[in-house]
Amino acid sequence: MSPHSKRLRRMVNRLNKLVTLLQKRGVVFSDMHILTVVGRRTGELRDVPVSVLEVAGARYVFQAYPKSAWVANVRASPTVTLTRGRRSSEVRMTELAVPERRSLLRDHVAGNPTKLGEWFVKTGLIEEGTPDGLAAAAERIAIFRVDPA
Repeated sequence: MSPHSKRLRRMVNRLNKLVTLLQKRGVVFSDMHILTVVGRRTGELRDVPVSVLEVAGARYVFQAYPKSAWVANVRASPTVTLTRGRRSSEVRMTELAVPERRSLLRDHVAGNPTKLGEWFVKTGLIEEGTPDGLAAAAERIAIFRVDPA
């Protein structure tokens, strides 16, 4: 991870605390939700803000940073709670296989190149924010489909 990516991650971690607090008080931000998952080591509930993106009629959560703890926690305990403002629902997070990720990443970035592609470059997950550049990184970017529990 580059020094720029590390600074960005520290800043986002501080903002995540604010976003979590505001969401719990009913303030909603764009596509942000609070994902609550059982910690794989501690067994304690962990809250993390995530963007839930709708693509082709399904809802997805994309890993935004390398080595995100929430990804490992969801893999260990895929039934989670998603909260948006004052509404919560229990859902099952289904991780996509690499070929599905590759296709989704390529198609989503082709349809919206500035948002997702540039963000992944900033966070250090990819080198180039093009559809093909993002699809090539599918092994490093976990994507979960949000399914009913």
